[in-house]
Amino acid sequence: MNRREFIGWVGVGSLASSLPVVIAACSSQTKSESTTNPVRADGFQVVGKVTDLDKNGQLLNEEIAVGKVLVIKDSANTSNLIAVNPTCTHKGCIVGWNKGQNAFVCPCHGSKYASDGKVINGPADQPLSTYTAKVEDNEVLVKGS
Repeated sequence: MNRREFIGWVGVGSLASSLPVVIAACSSQTKSESTTNPVRADGFQVVGKVTDLDKNGQLLNEEIAVGKVLVIKDSANTSNLIAVNPTCTHKGCIVGWNKGQNAFVCPCHGSKYASDGKVINGPADQPLSTYTAKVEDNEVLVKGS
């Protein structure tokens, strides 16, 4: 190995050994920047904007204190919100709201849940956890049970 090759390998080694530090630093910064809104004194926490809920038909937030939250408007009364933990109780996949079926549906194994989180059909046999949800100042808030 000549001197040029040696210096090249040392440079590559230095770069490769510092890469995990750079990734960790970026990850920490990204995590702190995406830190969710704090839990208020009344127990509620902001999960998103009403405009996003209206636009998408559902609002998913996976980074709040109570855990993952999926919020939809109640089809029977659109002034009411429904909030559930969207983690399927069968195998842990994330369910989504299917407006046509009026149900939360698991994409992995087909479990269906009613808007109140109760199982409509399996293979899941446990309901989704639910949260209290409300709107204040164009923000959607949830509170753990």
